[in-house]
Amino acid sequence: MYKLYYYPGNANLAPHMLLEELDVPYELVLVDRTKDAQRSGEYLKLNPNGRIPTLLDGDLVLFETAAICLHLVDRHPDAGLAPAVGTNERAHFYKWLVYLTNTLQAELLTYFYPERLADDNVAIGQVKAHAEARVGGMLDLLDKALAESGGPYLLGANYSAVDPYLFMLSRWTRMMEKPARHRRHLGAFLKLMVERPAIRRALEQEGLGEPLF
Repeated sequence: MYKLYYYPGNANLAPHMLLEELDVPYELVLVDRTKDAQRSGEYLKLNPNGRIPTLLDGDLVLFETAAICLHLVDRHPDAGLAPAVGTNERAHFYKWLVYLTNTLQAELLTYFYPERLADDNVAIGQVKAHAEARVGGMLDLLDKALAESGGPYLLGANYSAVDPYLFMLSRWTRMMEKPARHRRHLGAFLKLMVERPAIRRALEQEGLGEPLF
């Protein structure tokens, strides 16, 4: 049985939604960030980065959200949550997963933690504002990609593991001046996603309320 270490609304949400889609046995283990549990000696033995999530699959200990998502789709190929290996569709799947984790997620971390890059309040405010502007451009690109894919999902008609990842990151923008939901195609995508029972279950299990995105 899988074991997913999580904190509500953190980067664990994407693999959590995948586990619900897969309908496989798993256990959620809370890592209480309010008590700095991610920095505890016990947790650092599993994830030396002190970040969330971590997935246990038997003797396998895996961190990094995108890696966990790839592992889950590879463990359960019959679920169809990723296109077949070697196809053009699989290449686009890789492209969008890497874009989401390396580009959009990285910029969102700058937005949420600007103090990591600046010392005084003025500079911190500038870093945050510039990050939000760059995130906006990335969301515009994704909105266009959804339109060009023919939708309703990022790869087109077929739902895949990049979709819960996109939902998770879009949700993180919900308090921005122009969040993901304010874009035509992203907004429609997000409304569609919350209608999926697996998505609803994961949100409820993590105790996440309105606004969902």
